[in-house]
Amino acid sequence: MKKLPIGKSTFQTLIEENYVYVDKTYFAYDLIEKGGGYYFLSRPRRFGKSLFLDTLRTIFEGKKELFKGLYIYDEYDWSKTYPVIHISFGGGISKSISELQEDIMRNLKRNQKELKLTVDDISSIRGYFQDLIIKAYEAYNQKVVILIDEYDKPILDNIENKEIATQIRDELKSFYSIIKDSDRYLKFVFITGVSKFSKVSLFSGLNNLNDITLDKSYATICGYTQRDLETVFFEYLKDQNFEEIKKWYNGYKWLGEPVYNPFDILLYIQKGFEYDNYWFSTGTPAFLLKLIEKNKYYLPNLENIIADRRILDSFDVDNIELETLMWQTGYLTIEKAFETPRGMKYELKIPNKEVELSLMGTIADYLSRVDKSEMHKDGIYEALMSVNFEEFEKQIQSLFAAIPYNNFTGAKLYEYEGYYASVFYAYLKSLGVEVIGKDVTNKGRIDITLKMPDSIFIFEFKTDGEGALQQIKDKRYYEKYVSLQKPIYLVGIEFSSAERNVVKVEWEKAGEGTPSF
Repeated sequence: MKKLPIGKSTFQTLIEENYVYVDKTYFAYDLIEKGGGYYFLSRPRRFGKSLFLDTLRTIFEGKKELFKGLYIYDEYDWSKTYPVIHISFGGGISKSISELQEDIMRNLKRNQKELKLTVDDISSIRGYFQDLIIKAYEAYNQKVVILIDEYDKPILDNIENKEIATQIRDELKSFYSIIKDSDRYLKFVFITGVSKFSKVSLFSGLNNLNDITLDKSYATICGYTQRDLETVFFEYLKDQNFEEIKKWYNGYKWLGEPVYNPFDILLYIQKGFEYDNYWFSTGTPAFLLKLIEKNKYYLPNLENIIADRRILDSFDVDNIELETLMWQTGYLTIEKAFETPRGMKYELKIPNKEVELSLMGTIADYLSRVDKSEMHKDGIYEALMSVNFEEFEKQIQSLFAAIPYNNFTGAKLYEYEGYYASVFYAYLKSLGVEVIGKDVTNKGRIDITLKMPDSIFIFEFKTDGEGALQQIKDKRYYEKYVSLQKPIYLVGIEFSSAERNVVKVEWEKAGEGTPSF
């Protein structure tokens, strides 16, 4: 069998060294045959953006024989070749304007060498870039192709330092403006990244930039489809449980067919078919965690996110919304789109089991900062599985008692009513069981519903107040699940901001009396 292309993003290497290549040349051909243009594509990290960009490069350079057996081989006119300028910011981290400028200059010098050009103006980045484009156009007597990979990485690497991030954004804006000024010399432009900054903030003047991020025609331009797994990877996966693989790693949607993250599938095969957080572990969402804490975000609200196009596209140094960040980085995906009188709306959700377990476990650990968090998770899980509410109360009291005191003194999280429920919710979600936050019924919203294999738990929370259990009963929340014919347990949990812990747990099996501990 062919080798697995783990960490490989050069098309020629994959073909010549007998690596697996999932054919994406249909999309490349379609984009090119539309007459050229300026394209933008946003996808999360490790989704194959760099490989697709290099595939485009190889096509424009006319290396026909590498494409034998692929869609584009007999479709494309290989008689013309084009000079390609390929800029990538994926190689390192620029922590200052000077480091960014050095990185850009290295990119320009590499392209000058590869194109065998002599450039007159190297005194400034703008002058160098513009002269490189003109000289390539003149030397090859063809319009120029510009491919920019990870255009936003220098900004994202500094997103926690607003001053530096803003300076880098403005420097990149100046650099990218050369594309607009060079239109008459250009055949094709393709820009990729993780986030989508507004045209005003980063692509000023590129009014013809065609954003294909949410174009259904290109929903599977990156990532592996179900068909890819059942054909290209069949020999690797033929004895595996395809439904379980789908639960773990599928579910990323851009208004079309859902796809798998390639990195997950390749590592799942290479590591001997062990389910693990392969993609998630390649990048810790530190800034996301700090944003959740800073905004005192009520985590069960992740279950009911409805966004409009403005939210999905609103990422900028000066305006970072949590939902936007989570969607663009791959921690949320579009479950469905629907039309309203005020335009299109999008329902967002966590894409799959890998992200749910890993993200919620990470958030739980970050918000609580407790040692041996797995022990607390195991204890809570075992108590619920055995429907032992006395042990359950001991476990959650032990969890909150273990939260360091200095966790509370700065942001005063204990004064934030949703803090306790958010920590509890994150711990439940990291257990691998079905948890529904802000569960909607015809009588209101349940704080948290937990579906275990043989039972259902309905939780209501009160901070510095009473009557959590009574609210469940008064609102008859349990009626929504009676048809499932499983035992339903109503659980009221009361927290005290003074005690910084659970002070009361009341529970009742639907249709029976009310014990409390």
